[in-house]
Amino acid sequence: MRYSPLLTDLYELTMLAGYLEQGMHERPAVFDLFFRQTPYKGGYAVFAGLESALCYLEELRFGAEDLGYLDELKMFRPDFLTYLEGFRFKGSVTAPPEGCAVFPREPLLTIEGRLAEAQFVETALLNIINFQTLVATKAARISRVAGAATVLEFGLRRAQGPDGGLSEARAAYVGGVRSTSNVLAGKTFGIPVMGTHAHSWIMAFPDELTAFRRYAEIFPDRCVLLIDTYDTLKSGLPNALTVAAELKASGHALAGVRIDSGDLAYLSRQTRAVLDAAGFQGVKIVASNELDEYVIESIRAEGGRVDIYGVGTRLATCAGEGGGALGGVYKLVRIGDEPKLKLTSDVSKATIPDRKRVLRAVAPDGSFIQDVLTLDGEEIAPGDLVFDPANPLQKVHIPSGAQFIEVRSRVMEHGARCAPAPSLEDSADRCAQELQRLPDGCHRFVNPHVYKVSISAGLNKLRLKLLTEVQRMISS
Repeated sequence: MRYSPLLTDLYELTMLAGYLEQGMHERPAVFDLFFRQTPYKGGYAVFAGLESALCYLEELRFGAEDLGYLDELKMFRPDFLTYLEGFRFKGSVTAPPEGCAVFPREPLLTIEGRLAEAQFVETALLNIINFQTLVATKAARISRVAGAATVLEFGLRRAQGPDGGLSEARAAYVGGVRSTSNVLAGKTFGIPVMGTHAHSWIMAFPDELTAFRRYAEIFPDRCVLLIDTYDTLKSGLPNALTVAAELKASGHALAGVRIDSGDLAYLSRQTRAVLDAAGFQGVKIVASNELDEYVIESIRAEGGRVDIYGVGTRLATCAGEGGGALGGVYKLVRIGDEPKLKLTSDVSKATIPDRKRVLRAVAPDGSFIQDVLTLDGEEIAPGDLVFDPANPLQKVHIPSGAQFIEVRSRVMEHGARCAPAPSLEDSADRCAQELQRLPDGCHRFVNPHVYKVSISAGLNKLRLKLLTEVQRMISS
C-alpha cells in the first residue's frame, strides 16, 4: 500500500520549509516515537505497523500532482517546491519486531537522519504505528481471553474508513486474530477469510427452512447458518438440525451455526446440548454481537459453549476504557552532537534524551522481568541500580541471574531495509510467545501488574544534567 506524501499535518511542511530557509535541513537529528500510557489501562501493548511504516518511508516522494496542490496553497516558495521534487527518506530506523510486547516510555521507533527527513515523517509514522499497535493490543487481549476458541475479525463495516478497515485486519492478525471477513485484507495480506450470511438472506425467502436449504445447496461444505433471525431455540436451531441431517445424508456436513443476539452464554449452552444429542458434535457454534474481551470473559465464566467468536465493532474501533487512541508521540532527542530534552511543568512528562538501547532483563526460566533503557554503548549488569524515568528518586537493583536481550534492532539503513519483512504468521507467533513470557499479572483486566521500565545510571545522569540546564535557562 502506497501512502501519499500529503498524508501529513501542514506544520510538517512549514517546518521543513523553515529548516531549508535557515540552512538547518541537513543537520543530523534523532527522534523517538513512544507512548506514555498503556492502552486499555492494561499491562502491556503489542507493537504493530512496522511493515506499513517501512513501506511509507521507502516510497516517500512528491509527485507532480502533489507539488501542484502545494503550489496552489500559495504558501511555499518555488525553491522549496523544487527541493521537494528530490525529497527522499535516506535515514535509518531502529525498532522492535512486530508482535513484540512493548511498554510506556520506551522508544518504539528511533528515526535518525537529516533533520528535514526525520522531522517530516512524524505525522504519518504516528498515524500508522499508533493505530496498528492499538488494534494489535486489543486483539491480543481478546485472543487470550478466548482460550482455545477461534476469533474471527469482521469489523470492516464499522472500521475507521477503508484504510482503517484494511490496517485493522492486518494489525488484528499480529495480535492473534488470525482470520477476517475482509476480502481485500485476505487478498492483500494473505489472511484466511471466513463468513456466514446476514439476516436478510433468511428474510428474502418465504421461510427460514427454505433459506437454510438454499444456502446449504450452494455451500454444502462451508455452510454456517445464522439461527437467531426469528427465534434461536424454537425456530433457528430446529431448522438447522433438519438441514444438518440432509447434508449428512448427501455426504456433506454442516460447518456451524451462528448466534448474533440474546444471552450468548445461555443460548450457546442450549444449542450445544441439542446438537450433541442429535449426533452433530462437530458442528461449531459461532457467537457475535458487540463482543470484546470483557464479554467473552463473561461468556466463558458462565459456561458458554462457543467455538468461534466473531468480533467486529469493538475491535475495529478499538473501543474500551483507555482505548480509542494510543497517544504515541514523536520527540527530538538529539540534534547534531547535542542530546535534547523536552520539559513541561509536569516533570514526569520530561522526555528521555539521546540515542538509546532497550534491553529486556530475562529470568533463567525465560520470563520477562523488566526493561532498561541505556545510553548507546553503555553496559549494564545484574545488581546495577536502575531508575524510574518518571521519578529518579525511585530506584531498584537489576535481579541477580538476569540476562539481557536487545528488544530492538536496525531495520532500515540509508532509506533501505536491512532484511526482508517477516511474515504476518511469524509476527503473530512472536506475539503469542512474548505474552506467555510476561508476568501473569500483566494480563489482568483490573489493576494489572505494572511492568517496570527503568533507565540506566548513565542515562539518568544525563537526564538530570539536562533537566538542570533547562531549569536554569528558564529561571535566568
